[in-house]
Amino acid sequence: MASHIVGYPRMGPKRELKFALESFWDGKSSAEDLQKVASDLRASIWKQMTDAGIKYIPSNTFSYYDQVLDTTAMLGAVPARYGWTGGEIGFDTFFSMARGNASVPAMEMTKWFDTNYHFIVPELGPDMNFTYASHKAVNEYKEAKALGVDTVPVLVGPVTYLALSKPAKGVDKSFCTLSLLPKILAVYKEVVSDLKAAGASWIQFDEPILVLDLDSRKLQAISTAYAELESALSGLNVLIETYFADVTAEAYQTLTSLNVATAFGFDLVRGTKTLDLIKGVFPSGKYLFAGVVDGRNIWANNLATSLDTLNSLEAIVGKDKLVVSTSCSLLHTAVDLVNETKLDNEIKSWLAFAAQKIVEVNALAKALAGQKDEAFFSSNASAQASRKSSPRVTNEAVQKAAAALKGSDHRRATNVSTRLDAQQKKLNLPILPTTTIGSFPQTVELRKVRREYKAGKISEEEYVNAIKEEIRKVVELQEQLDIDVLVHGEPERNDMVEYFGEQLSGFAFTVNGWVQSYGSRCVKPPIIYGDVSRPKAMTVFWSSTAQSMTKRPMKGMLTGPVTILNWSFVRNDQPRSETTYQIALAIKDEVEDLEKAGITVIQIDEAALREGLPLRKSEQANYLDWAVHGFRITNVGVKDTTQIHTHMCYSNFNDIIHSIIDMDADVITIENSRSDEKLLSVFREGVKYGAGIGPGVYDIHSPRIPPTEEIADRINKMLAVLERNILWVNPDCGLKTRKYAEVNPALTNMVAATKLIRNQLAK
Repeated sequence: MASHIVGYPRMGPKRELKFALESFWDGKSSAEDLQKVASDLRASIWKQMTDAGIKYIPSNTFSYYDQVLDTTAMLGAVPARYGWTGGEIGFDTFFSMARGNASVPAMEMTKWFDTNYHFIVPELGPDMNFTYASHKAVNEYKEAKALGVDTVPVLVGPVTYLALSKPAKGVDKSFCTLSLLPKILAVYKEVVSDLKAAGASWIQFDEPILVLDLDSRKLQAISTAYAELESALSGLNVLIETYFADVTAEAYQTLTSLNVATAFGFDLVRGTKTLDLIKGVFPSGKYLFAGVVDGRNIWANNLATSLDTLNSLEAIVGKDKLVVSTSCSLLHTAVDLVNETKLDNEIKSWLAFAAQKIVEVNALAKALAGQKDEAFFSSNASAQASRKSSPRVTNEAVQKAAAALKGSDHRRATNVSTRLDAQQKKLNLPILPTTTIGSFPQTVELRKVRREYKAGKISEEEYVNAIKEEIRKVVELQEQLDIDVLVHGEPERNDMVEYFGEQLSGFAFTVNGWVQSYGSRCVKPPIIYGDVSRPKAMTVFWSSTAQSMTKRPMKGMLTGPVTILNWSFVRNDQPRSETTYQIALAIKDEVEDLEKAGITVIQIDEAALREGLPLRKSEQANYLDWAVHGFRITNVGVKDTTQIHTHMCYSNFNDIIHSIIDMDADVITIENSRSDEKLLSVFREGVKYGAGIGPGVYDIHSPRIPPTEEIADRINKMLAVLERNILWVNPDCGLKTRKYAEVNPALTNMVAATKLIRNQLAK
């Protein structure tokens, strides 16, 4: 019985790739140094899978930024502004597309389906000339082969690539990117030819687009694409992989009818309804790659349950045609539980990171082949029973409080226009008020202070004094820049979700449980293992301290319940809505304590609300109902004069704009600049928005400093569709990933542009 892994984390167990990338970007190391770190990591990953007994080991899932950008490079689909003149695409062009440079902005970045992973959105048009410009796929296959590992090269499928692309600037928005299918297939054929010549016997095409609600045109594109590739793929075993949700009956029929396919991969963790389709009919002689081990969470697999599922599938597809797999790439989970020395043994026994999931996959494959490891299965069963019965998981008081929420929709007593009037009388803000999103640069010195405090090398008094001094610097800087509503810069926080999770009950934390978000950016999601409550105030001291340093309004900075949920590894033993309501009650307590402490502007970030939207339309209304309700619970009890902000970033918000309005926040700041001001189109189309709104005026994920004129132009575009009395001016997102040498001039230009527009409006 065979085993397969869809993909694997790239950063390394100690974030080796992150540090190598940042060293290279800062000019402290060479391209050769970066490539050496990458090749060492790839070799380690391939060896780990080989040692674990995995038969189908992936290659070309490693990336210096993301796999969609890798595909853009492979196809030579470089926007003209980057000045690429042909040949093999190097780091300069590749990272300019991802991060921008001093001359031109980066390409748009958005979320990869419903995950916290991001990808760079391809910009295409009818005149794009595609050319085979990156040989990464074949090079990595050869690299593994030289180490004695015969891998399955993985490519982003042509239809998924085009469906996730957008019309380039200047191209009519109605342009159908799928019309470029014949052009890109010519390059795919060259890649396939190279892989065959190198000795590949299998190839994997990732087509996660198949889990969406596809119209007949996109389904036909799948059929057309793989029919066109059929002759090129002759002699290869072809796996077409889907993940993240069920496939529809129509998509299943289209997929399983493809003559070229040898095998089909399905997510049977989040796509349980697909099981019914497989049991109804599965094409004779084809392989089924059954994704029964969760690639998106950190809970140990229930091996007994998975084995039952696999046994039922074996009866349908045949013993020699069933392959045990992960539900999706393990990119979305932490790397190795072995590195966690501070988790207590009980919680640790409930978990499996990527390295452990590889072992689970192979254990299930061996059990199907009649070589069941009884001790391993017994240990797993004991851990499952321990988690189910542990008293630390359940808090009856919390469950009762959450259950009591269901009788109300938790709306503030007055409408937003009345509240805004009351808030303006109190805050006395100028027209087009300026603010930032929350965080300021996390310097090496600041990270050292937090690290030394956690290690017990400095006292609490020394730590508090150091953080106070950092807050003072941030406050003084904002006053010098003449920003209207200030933030304290969040120097006490390494990560917005981790910080709150550390102070809430029901959460556990890792030391090295890092997960890639984009590029070199990694997050360390907390683990929600039990019922959630707030033992004591979490931010009141720091917000009050910051407010005491200025007469300007100081925002209290909180993370919203849905974002804490979506950016954590969430318990899978109760509905996600129940966990959200528990978190919402904890945040509600914090909001009310901030108000009592004199904080008049409170930001409750819901950066990940859109990210959690189910991929299937039939499930979206229910999610939005409880997610938006969860946000309203947090601030239902505050006074009209307390201004509630929220923030969202790097997703497509236009399709949920009415739910955003239903959140009933007083002010929303929202990513806008990197996505070519896509957000503004919804207002051009007639949606009326009466609350305060701050579409971002510059992209903080690029080191580029936007000139004053560019920001002023953006503000004028906003004023064309939004009333001046509700418009705020702010960056796209928090500033923690930037350096002060970038932040200071960028904010200077932002304030200057705002004053320029204010003067024009006054005239």
